[in-house]
Amino acid sequence: MRYCKPVRLLLCLCLFVFTARAQDIVSKAPDTIKKIIFTTYYAKKFEGRKTTSGERYRAKKFTAAHRTLPFGTLITVRNLHTGKTVQVRVNDRGPFSKKFALDISVAAAKEIGIYRLGYARVEISYVQE
Repeated sequence: MRYCKPVRLLLCLCLFVFTARAQDIVSKAPDTIKKIIFTTYYAKKFEGRKTTSGERYRAKKFTAAHRTLPFGTLITVRNLHTGKTVQVRVNDRGPFSKKFALDISVAAAKEIGIYRLGYARVEISYVQE
């Protein structure tokens, strides 16, 4: 019976440490950001040119340009009219227009059905770390 108090104390201490650690893990979970914006896609003249990240732009890849998001950020783009979605990776800066907040590649534009229209109102979502 004399070992009962130290064992209880040890169990309470372990429980406290594990609970505190679980709260740290939960509080450090990244936030998903969602915004509704206008997007357009790259013109044909940009094919093969270097992007700001140093990669070459390829119309067949699922890439995008955004003014502020870090390179490599994965963005899910959903066309609000058709409901189609595509995931693109930020590898360039732009567009430098007040109306548009995102430029996507031709392949991504075709995937969500805005290629013939030229631009669309979309919902973007990404994880902010």
